[in-house]
Amino acid sequence: MSSIFSKIISGEIASYKIAEDAKHLAFLDAMPLVKGHTLVVPKKEVDLIFDLDTEDYKDLWAFAQSVAKQIQKAVPCKRVGIAVVGLEVPHAHIHLVPLNEISDLNFSNVRLKLSPEEYKEIQQSIINA
Repeated sequence: MSSIFSKIISGEIASYKIAEDAKHLAFLDAMPLVKGHTLVVPKKEVDLIFDLDTEDYKDLWAFAQSVAKQIQKAVPCKRVGIAVVGLEVPHAHIHLVPLNEISDLNFSNVRLKLSPEEYKEIQQSIINA
């Protein structure tokens, strides 16, 4: 079940990494809803988030929590929203989206087109938070 996320995890496809440990990776969304929109994925290839075993599920959410706290410090927002959709990529993942308005979490919104410099600036601000 090799997905685009598996290729990002293996380094075949470049990404703007925010955080990583032995079991998880967080990186900026290539088509963000807002600046700072980050994806958190398990390195293990599992399509549905609820198919993760209980310990892996808990570990994924704990990792996402730590990344959300970094985003909250680095990106001007009222809070960091979360979404688990799973329709677009067959690999379990959590969207962490900086929110100032409820509409910031609307996946029907036009996605931002950021320059590599903007991605790098956002990446560094979150890493350094």
